[in-house]
Amino acid sequence: MTFRTGAGEWRGTGERVSIISTSHAVIDGYEPIPVADPVARGRPGTAMFRRRSLQPSRRAVLHVQAAGDPAVPSGLGDWFTERAFHYYLYDLAGLRLPGRRAVGRRADGRPLRSAFAGLDEACRYLREADGLGHVIVSAHGRAALAVALWSDARTSPPQGNAADALILFEPARPARPAIDLSIACPVLVLTRSGQPRRRPPSAIARLGSHVTWLQLPELGEQAVSDELGRWLGAYMYGQGRDRLL
Repeated sequence: MTFRTGAGEWRGTGERVSIISTSHAVIDGYEPIPVADPVARGRPGTAMFRRRSLQPSRRAVLHVQAAGDPAVPSGLGDWFTERAFHYYLYDLAGLRLPGRRAVGRRADGRPLRSAFAGLDEACRYLREADGLGHVIVSAHGRAALAVALWSDARTSPPQGNAADALILFEPARPARPAIDLSIACPVLVLTRSGQPRRRPPSAIARLGSHVTWLQLPELGEQAVSDELGRWLGAYMYGQGRDRLL
C-alpha cells in the first residue's frame, strides 16, 4: 500500500507505514487530517488518517506508528470500526528514543520532546475537534515504548488529553534493563512468547498497577482479535472500570 501525505509518501502493508518523501494524501478508506506541528512553527503539519465507524460513537483508537516498527494485523482497523470505534493512524516522524541514562526518568527529555508534543496534539484533536470522549492509544515496537513513556509523563498531574487506555504490541526494550513507570490508565501488553522482547513477570508492575500482560505464540490476526475482545469486554463493559483479566 502506498499513500501520500503532507508530511511524506507512506508505504507499507496492512496498518504499517513509513515516510519517504513529500506530497498530498490519498489512502483508500481513510480521510487525511493535517495536524499542526506542536514543536516547530512553520514546519509542515503531520498527517493523521481517520476511518470512521458506521455506527454513531464517541470512542476511538489512535494507532501510532514509527519508522521501522513491525506491522500490526492488517484487519485491526476493520475490527475496531465494526465495534463502534473510529480508527486513526498517526506517524511519529523522526522518533528518537532516549539513551541509557534517560529512560526511566520522569522528564520530557530532548529525544522525546517532539514525540510527546505530537501525541498531545493528536489526542487533543480527537477530543476537541472530533468530539470524542474515550481514546485508546495503540502502538507497536519503538512507538509502543514512546507511548508508554508519554502516558507515564502525563499521569502526574493528570492531563485531559491523555489516553484512557493503552494497547502495546511488543514494546521495544528500553536502553536500560528495567523501567519504573506508573501509568494510571489500563494497559494491555501483547507479546510473542519465546521472542527476544519477552519480559519477566516482574516487569508488569514497572509499567503501573493496571496492566494485563499476555504472551501469545504468534501475534496473528485471530489471536490478537480474540484477546482484544476479552480485554475490552472486561475493561469497557465489566462492573469495575479497571478490572483486569
